[in-house]
Amino acid sequence: MTPDQHVRVLVTGATGYIGSRLVPALLAAGHEVRVLTRSADRLKNREWHDAVDIIEGDATSRSDLDKALTDIDVAYYLLHSMDGAADFEERDRELARTFGLAAEAAGTQRIVYLSGLHPDSEKLSTHLASRVEVGDLLMASGVPTVVLQAAIIIGSGSASFEMLRHLTHNLPVMLTPKWVNNRIQPIAIGDVLHYLIGAATLSGEHNRTFDIGGPDVLTYREMIHRFAKVSGLRTRAILTVPVLTPGLASHWVGFVTPVPSGIAKPLVGSLIHEVVCQENDVDDTIGAPEGGAMTFDEAVNAALVGGDVDTRPEPGTVEPGQLTAADPDWAG
Repeated sequence: MTPDQHVRVLVTGATGYIGSRLVPALLAAGHEVRVLTRSADRLKNREWHDAVDIIEGDATSRSDLDKALTDIDVAYYLLHSMDGAADFEERDRELARTFGLAAEAAGTQRIVYLSGLHPDSEKLSTHLASRVEVGDLLMASGVPTVVLQAAIIIGSGSASFEMLRHLTHNLPVMLTPKWVNNRIQPIAIGDVLHYLIGAATLSGEHNRTFDIGGPDVLTYREMIHRFAKVSGLRTRAILTVPVLTPGLASHWVGFVTPVPSGIAKPLVGSLIHEVVCQENDVDDTIGAPEGGAMTFDEAVNAALVGGDVDTRPEPGTVEPGQLTAADPDWAG
């Protein structure tokens, strides 16, 4: 594959935050797009509905995957469980294994997977460890796999961003866990899409992880303060307490934000880690975003545009950081 080549791609998770934005971006890049979804009805209102090949099926079904992966060059794997159920690790493990086997049998040339940025030398939260394991399983599938590893994604509709937004808005004074002092390297959703799209036509057979992040390394405390400043809010008072466990903290987040507990719990659990890029090879292979990656303040500003509009626009018709009709009701 070459950078200017148009390829046939499959997008899983097209109803999700990343997938709903990735599909129109791939179409705009000239690629032929197919999506696999359990419910075609959930896509009927998307503006790009008639421009893609829609396969209705379940990613747990090998026969459905065989159909969806037929004649596909690049498969985007955007599937993971965030429903709070106890068996999510085994479900994600089996899903990745089945997908890898089907992709290899179909002759797919590349899998692209968006995973989580993580430290190498400590025990990971169960959610983050599962995300890493899925990447390892896909890379072991026999299909060359590009695993992009990101920390907090800044953009309206992103669960991590919505948690930050609502905590900052709702709590002028907050008691927080010690992890608010951990360093994080956030990245704008537009820059995530840049790397995802670039991975489709990356030359050579790459089977490895790439860390992706924006130019700023901030603590969660600093992100709250910066978000408040960009939003025009008064400075927030943040006091840390030593006994607020991830489980208790997730209940606290669920109480003061509209983010569902099944999503908030794994997000909070992952914040116990410092997540900073350990290499920047992606800019030497895919290339940096035009004009450079967005700063945290730029990404927040972009995410807040259009937030006071009553009608949510379709994804692909506005900048990816803005709230869209594909995002959950509790976003914004």
